[in-house]
Amino acid sequence: MNKLYIGNVSAEACEEDLETVFDQNKIAHSGTFLIKTGYAFVDCPDEQTAQKAIDIISGKELLGKVLEVDYSVPKRQRSCKLQIRNIPPHMQWEVLDGMLAQYGPVESCEQVNTDTETAVVNVRYAAKEHARLAWEKLNGSVMESYTVKVSYIPDETAAPEGPSAGGRRGFNARGPPRAGSPGLGTRPKVQSDIPLRMLVPTQFVGAIIGKEGATIRNITKQTHSKIDIHRKENAGAAEKPITIHSTPEGCSKACRTIMEIMQKEAVDTKFTEEIPLKLLAHNNFVGRLIGKEGRNLKKIEQDTGIKIFISPLQELTVYNLERTITLKGPIDACSQAQEEVMKKIRESHDSDMAAMNLQSNLIPGLNLNALGLFSGAPGMGPSMSSGPPPGAHGGCPSFGCSPYEGEGPFWASMLSASSQPFAQGHPESETVHLFIPALAVGAIIGKQGQHIKQLSHFAGASIKIAPAEGMDAKQRMVIIVGPPEAQFKAQCRIFGKLKEENFFGPKEEVKLEAHIKVPSFAAGRVIGKGGKTVNELQNLTCAEVVVPRDQTPDENDQVIVKISGHFFACQLAQRKIQEILAQVRRQQQPKPTPGAQPPVPRRK
Repeated sequence: MNKLYIGNVSAEACEEDLETVFDQNKIAHSGTFLIKTGYAFVDCPDEQTAQKAIDIISGKELLGKVLEVDYSVPKRQRSCKLQIRNIPPHMQWEVLDGMLAQYGPVESCEQVNTDTETAVVNVRYAAKEHARLAWEKLNGSVMESYTVKVSYIPDETAAPEGPSAGGRRGFNARGPPRAGSPGLGTRPKVQSDIPLRMLVPTQFVGAIIGKEGATIRNITKQTHSKIDIHRKENAGAAEKPITIHSTPEGCSKACRTIMEIMQKEAVDTKFTEEIPLKLLAHNNFVGRLIGKEGRNLKKIEQDTGIKIFISPLQELTVYNLERTITLKGPIDACSQAQEEVMKKIRESHDSDMAAMNLQSNLIPGLNLNALGLFSGAPGMGPSMSSGPPPGAHGGCPSFGCSPYEGEGPFWASMLSASSQPFAQGHPESETVHLFIPALAVGAIIGKQGQHIKQLSHFAGASIKIAPAEGMDAKQRMVIIVGPPEAQFKAQCRIFGKLKEENFFGPKEEVKLEAHIKVPSFAAGRVIGKGGKTVNELQNLTCAEVVVPRDQTPDENDQVIVKISGHFFACQLAQRKIQEILAQVRRQQQPKPTPGAQPPVPRRK
């Protein structure tokens, strides 16, 4: 894309004036300047020259006006995609994501490999108006003394205006797409599916950063990575977490470089203790990393000659669901093992995201965007978290912002459609009775009731444990009251807690029974003629759905529907049943009398 737009041009300026500015700065141009009122256009011979013109001439003064130079994109080709340049090199992804989200849902944010010290990203918004607003607000804005530059990535597939397919009159056809930018006409691919997270001894953090940040800048530049060192979090801790965003190869290269820096610093400071490589991984992935009977870990150990240790489940907290994977051995072997470990974790992550995507499309009325339950789920802001206590890894409260945010905007856009049924108002509260093993009550309540309080706050639901029905009761009833999102979050964490606390075997899937109450007159609709509806429900959801016969309605004229299965099966069945009940309620509403006029408000 070699065509440039020159804005804020003085009305007194002529073609010779602009030529002089370009010649003085030794910037070549092809063809003549096309001058309009207040702006102009010109072609550059290649992409490198165009970029040089943008960087050098932007901000230059001509006849009392400060020029603005950027790539020229015709209105018909202005898409949802922007390129944002000159981003401060140490800006954290969380800050950048929050800034971009102010202007609308972000589908993807991809870092572009460049030789500049500052960062460059390609951003795709969900709609053109969001991209336009971001372009208007961010272009020319100042962040940490850096002036941000924003330009459109053109939609080359846009239908041309008029008979000429080669562009506007007087201009040549566009050049090839920008190197490093996403292929035009296709959705940009996120650069990293999941970041690499590692723990380093606090005494080596200074060496990793370097004097005035020189060392970390070099690592970032050489590995094309975005590296966040969470040094200010969890003050006084012996270790600090580091999050590396890049391609798998970039993450591995940055990790190895950091290991080499720590090793050199240990020699220089006569630090004699072994420095193992410590990786952090969400507990959801660790079981699959270990493999059946530990086969995956044993194979990695045999192939690389190192020893691998994984922190016990007992160290997990409600704020920190990451396990520490310790690799002990030479740097070369640890680096090779790290690649294999992260490969397994990424495979697990991709599998979970695919399953979550499938289920989210099947569950109407549920906004998974705001859940923050899985490693890549976005939307959990600080308001959802009371903050991690001492000992939690920085940047990773489980009831708050996830460190795995590379796909956050992508999921926000993919899942936003599922929230449409409730877009016009607040969803109704629902009551679900979930039955758990009696021995698990203590784990759900937590010490002095802390876990159930935190869970209730996180989910936005009322959660209570009903009294035992007898001394020998093998199950206890958890009463959950809240809207669909709250139900999803609360039940998900209860299912997960039971698995974490080993109330189900390592090869056993967590399956629980849930009861919901429906009006007695609607029970037939749930069952369907000849049991057709309930059978279809079971086939779709993989849950067992039973409406016990000969029930006596309670004082509210309601009967129980029993749902049994794994988490997603139960959730899907609950949502489908609520859908049926919503249809029944709509049909029960009185229809307006033909010819009746709505009441006219009285004038005051």
